[in-house]
Amino acid sequence: MAANHQDNIAESRFDVVVVGGGMIGLSLACAAARVGLDVAVIERVEFEALNSSSFDGRASAIALGSQRMLAAIGVWKYMESSAQPIFDIRVSDRESLLHLHFDHNELDGVAFGYMVENIKIREALLEAASKYSNLFIIAPRTVVAIERSVGNAAVTLDNGRVVKAPLIVACDGRGSPLRAMVGIRAPGWTYPQNAIVCTIEHQFSHDGIAHEKFLSGGPFAVLPLLGKRASLVWTEKTNLAEELYALDDKNFDIEVTKRLGSFLGDAHTIGARYHYPLAMHHAEHYVDHRIALVGDSAHGVHPIAGQGLNMGLRDVAALTEVLINNVRLGLDHGTMEVLQHYERWRRIDNLSMVAVTDVLNRLFVTEGTMIKFSRKVGLAAVNRLPPLKRFFMRHARGTGGSLPRLMDGEVP
Repeated sequence: MAANHQDNIAESRFDVVVVGGGMIGLSLACAAARVGLDVAVIERVEFEALNSSSFDGRASAIALGSQRMLAAIGVWKYMESSAQPIFDIRVSDRESLLHLHFDHNELDGVAFGYMVENIKIREALLEAASKYSNLFIIAPRTVVAIERSVGNAAVTLDNGRVVKAPLIVACDGRGSPLRAMVGIRAPGWTYPQNAIVCTIEHQFSHDGIAHEKFLSGGPFAVLPLLGKRASLVWTEKTNLAEELYALDDKNFDIEVTKRLGSFLGDAHTIGARYHYPLAMHHAEHYVDHRIALVGDSAHGVHPIAGQGLNMGLRDVAALTEVLINNVRLGLDHGTMEVLQHYERWRRIDNLSMVAVTDVLNRLFVTEGTMIKFSRKVGLAAVNRLPPLKRFFMRHARGTGGSLPRLMDGEVP
């Protein structure tokens, strides 16, 4: 638990108030505190609940750029021992022999990223947060009202307390109550798919290779964890996903083995399994007067590329850099002029990822002779064109494009 986790702290004014203490909210809080800003995090759930091993069954892919950022803000050292490097990525379409293989040795020998169980990420974030004397966590509390003026913003909590700052940041998830309070729309749609998530234990070593096989219902991703374990993210049509989820352990394992094949030897699920409906949304604006949206409050994508967390962390890095650059100049960091810089930096990148994940999902679940042929030829073509392949590999590592300094491991 963070040392500065208190509900009745004397300070009521901060440089930044972060609403939402999930992985993105705490990452932003640590990043802002790292560059010297006074930060308050308002979280609706008691942090003991967030630290419960039964809270979430998921694991996340942390791209190399994201790992460098987490190291720079003092978080990575608390999760490094729980991180499994991803050395290679293999993508295939059904049972086709044509596939796409990203090999880390074709770049500089550095891993594409790491797989870490979400509970370990949360524990690391809370531990890092406890080291910052300028970071305060207020929980369990919810925001019931927000007021904004020319030079200030204030949120009222459910216990009547008022917390003020020049900037309020919404990190409160896809349904973002704060986004709704300020009237920012986030249009999107639901997919006729659910994701089943669980951990499997297997006989042979995974060698740090992430496998993604596209089946008729969606991607079937086998992502390496420490030891002879892997995180399974199985996307399937909603009705079938619900039937599969309801199976007993023995029959569920039979269905997993049918799709997994034998390359990992004998395999079976361990622990609980979970299922989630899939949807896409993208906010019409990331900023409003003294408000910024970060992470899932701004965008949500299909998990086909495993980039949801990394998109949010790039938001964190960009917003932190924009804020501190203006604070050091003595400027008001909550103005629209400042916040629109953040929006311009991140909106196109995020919108591109929203579009790519949506198109890929639709392409790989569409049947038809020409579509199937095009998919197979496309995978093989990328695999045989080194410049194009290296371009995709750099983006898979989160090291392509215009990056905030934190993504290079530098504190702005």
